[in-house]
Amino acid sequence: MKRILFVIIALLMAYGCATTPTGKEIKQDVVFYPPIPEKPRLQFLLSIINEKDIDKKQTSSFEDFLTGKTEAIKSIGRSWDIGSSKGKIYVLDRDLLKVVIIDLVNNKFDLLRDKRLGKLKDPTGIWITEDDVKYVTDKKRKQVVVFGKNNEFIRTYGDKHLFDKPMDVAVYGGFVYVIDMNKYQLFVLDKDMGKHVKTIGEGGVEEGLFYKPTHVIVDHAGNIFVNDAFNFRVQKFDPEGKFLKSYGSLGDNLGNLARPKGLNVDREGHLYVADAAFQNVQIFNEEGQLLIFFGGPGIGLGRMNLPSGLDIDYDNVDYFNKYSDQDFQLKYLVYVGNQLGPKGFNVYGFGEWIGPPLSDGQNTGDDQISDQKKAE
Repeated sequence: MKRILFVIIALLMAYGCATTPTGKEIKQDVVFYPPIPEKPRLQFLLSIINEKDIDKKQTSSFEDFLTGKTEAIKSIGRSWDIGSSKGKIYVLDRDLLKVVIIDLVNNKFDLLRDKRLGKLKDPTGIWITEDDVKYVTDKKRKQVVVFGKNNEFIRTYGDKHLFDKPMDVAVYGGFVYVIDMNKYQLFVLDKDMGKHVKTIGEGGVEEGLFYKPTHVIVDHAGNIFVNDAFNFRVQKFDPEGKFLKSYGSLGDNLGNLARPKGLNVDREGHLYVADAAFQNVQIFNEEGQLLIFFGGPGIGLGRMNLPSGLDIDYDNVDYFNKYSDQDFQLKYLVYVGNQLGPKGFNVYGFGEWIGPPLSDGQNTGDDQISDQKKAE
């Protein structure tokens, strides 16, 4: 068993120049997961820290909204959470305590103009709707602050009597879901009226209970996923709030979680979980089996440094096709924020190998899990 895990880790963490069975060389700066000659499913595309990373002709500049002056800010700080809409990426920066807007159409950085009633004090989580409305949790305000598609302040949800330490927010249908780290609960609010509808969970270790939860997402079917951080698991609930299953457990093997942070679900129902201790992202299928992981600690292309925020983006693939290997077709993007090192965030592309045949009998995803069980 240990030997199998070692081989898998070695394969997935390796990168660099490789050659296919047909003799075609893969560029030195292309990082695949798993690496050639296995059939790759993800490619590291680039890291984004400043405007120069999305347009080499640009110089880095933000408007300093506190002084009214224009000052150069060389880099994004700690990328705590990430969201996206068509043509834009939103990064919640814990150094600036601001929301950084990356305009992919015009290759520009900007800051969300939060002021007056919409002034952010200590933002912790962000959710972007399909129509580009921004929901931001603020643990100092003890509220969710909402900004429209033109970044104008719209409204707030909650008050100091309802929330204690709201960490993250998700929106689905007519409801707003807010996870509170100190109250160990998930609050469900009516989206239109703002009224508190119900509460899911409380403190504890049993199924359906939480200990220091930090992140929440809702998939396209309305299922709710909560990062139950200090119980070292992610819990899944149906749209009515009924517990369904959990992913991960405490440990240092593949499939375990040590310091889970950001999470998301793709359209096929695969769960992505960033882990700040392992410094990688693990992908689980709907049965809770580990399919693959990517990233890893250290300095180098594709590596992570205390990852936190995680977003899956289907809308902006065209802007990143130029970074993709010619034999790899992108299907969607995965953004993973870094809190240390160069900071900023990494962009990975999930896709399909369309080049010449690779090694015979190679497996990825569910096939890898099946073969691993047979070997055990």
